[in-house]
Amino acid sequence: MKESLRYLQNAKEILARTPIEDNDYIDIKPVREAFSTAYLAILEAINEALLEKGVHKKELPKSVDAYSIALKKLFATHNGKLARKFEHLYDTLHIAGYYRGLIHDAALVKDALKAAKEFINKFNV
Repeated sequence: MKESLRYLQNAKEILARTPIEDNDYIDIKPVREAFSTAYLAILEAINEALLEKGVHKKELPKSVDAYSIALKKLFATHNGKLARKFEHLYDTLHIAGYYRGLIHDAALVKDALKAAKEFINKFNV
C-alpha cells in the first residue's frame, strides 16, 4: 500500500474510535489529529508523485507555496486544477480541521476525508 493511503487509513481509524453525538464529534482532539494525518497523506501523495517524476528526495517541497508551485509546474496537464484542489485541502484539512479545530460535524469530516482520497487517487492514474 502506498504510504499516502496508509496515512489516510490511519486518519479514518482515529475517527472510528471517536464518539459521535447528534452528528458531531464530542472530542475534538482526535478529530484534529485525524485532520493532521489526512493532510500528511496529501503531502505524501504529492511527494510520491514528484519522486516518480524524477525529483530527488532532497528537492521535495518544504512549504505549502513550494507544493503549489511544484503541482503547477510538473502537473500542468491538469490546468492548475491539482494546485487549486491542494490549496482547498490545505485550508480545510490543515487550517480549519487541524490548526483551528473548527470542524466537528461528522458529515463534513467524512466529506473532507473523501476529498483527500479523491485527490490522492488523481496521482494513481
